[in-house]
Amino acid sequence: MDSITQIVLGAACGEAALGKKIGNKAMLFGAIGGTIPDLDVFVGSWLYNNEIDIMLFHRGFMHSILFSVLGAFLFGWIVFRLYNSGKRKNTTTLKDWIWLFFLSLFTHPILDCFTPYGTQLFSPFTNYRVALNNIAVVDPVYTIPFLLCLIVMMFFKRNSKNRKLCLNLGLGISSAYMMFTLGNKLYIDSVFKRSLKTKHIEYQRFYAQPTIFNNVLWYGIAEGADNYHIAYYSLLDNSAYFSDWFEIPKVSDLNENEFEDIQRLSWFSNNYFSVYKIGDNLYRYNDLRYPLADSNNPNSSVFSFMLYEEGDRLNMKPFERNEEDPSKVLSSLWERLKGKD
Repeated sequence: MDSITQIVLGAACGEAALGKKIGNKAMLFGAIGGTIPDLDVFVGSWLYNNEIDIMLFHRGFMHSILFSVLGAFLFGWIVFRLYNSGKRKNTTTLKDWIWLFFLSLFTHPILDCFTPYGTQLFSPFTNYRVALNNIAVVDPVYTIPFLLCLIVMMFFKRNSKNRKLCLNLGLGISSAYMMFTLGNKLYIDSVFKRSLKTKHIEYQRFYAQPTIFNNVLWYGIAEGADNYHIAYYSLLDNSAYFSDWFEIPKVSDLNENEFEDIQRLSWFSNNYFSVYKIGDNLYRYNDLRYPLADSNNPNSSVFSFMLYEEGDRLNMKPFERNEEDPSKVLSSLWERLKGKD
């Protein structure tokens, strides 16, 4: 999920592990631990020169269970050596710090698994991306109550019962909401299946995810023989069916057999993608797991980027803002979220 949410969860893990011993400093170190996996964005830029490689490195090994275990011992040992000195001597143990970093590192990729982006939880043994698609990458309903509980908690002494109560309340509310989104995902999938059947759409597979900032408005895409069938559904709709249907042709102006990078990007997008040639040595790659800003423009995916040939490989240009005004896109989604007859 987004960085703020991961910091909040990491801070809660720090409090659970060491709050009684070092107070608010435990939240700080937990927040640091919860941020470390996302530093793979910078690590990737150090390791690779190709922008595709850099993007695909994100949510890879540094978001795996193995990294969580190894990192817990490494960062725990480093911080313990630095912290265990002077007046702080023997106030904490190495085990305390290993436990703090394991919790903050491990919960980061676990939380990311619930989002549509996908997380290589079992890297390097397999590149399988775990993506449950039940919550958006940014969801204030999950984050804000959790954050408020931690802020209130900071004003109580480290051994206060109220401090523990605030922690448990924050964890409880966020976990309960996550359970709701999982149940909601199962419901949405059933609605999408029923909608596809009602529309007499033949499909090979389908995919549904919540739109950004909420768990009310959902986006669904089904793969047919020649087209992708796309629709929306809000929990506030009067009918329990997806609507606003439109189709996108299955187009790839770059051959997967000629460019291995297209195969890798296809894997990244779970094979929901299109590639259009838009200029001399310039192609737009659309990740169709995410909504389109304009249903009449197949190149308006909110997650798209430009590709170009570089030697015997493809490379990617830096992300640019979509031509559509983001405020208009969000406004359109908000209006659709309110439901329709």
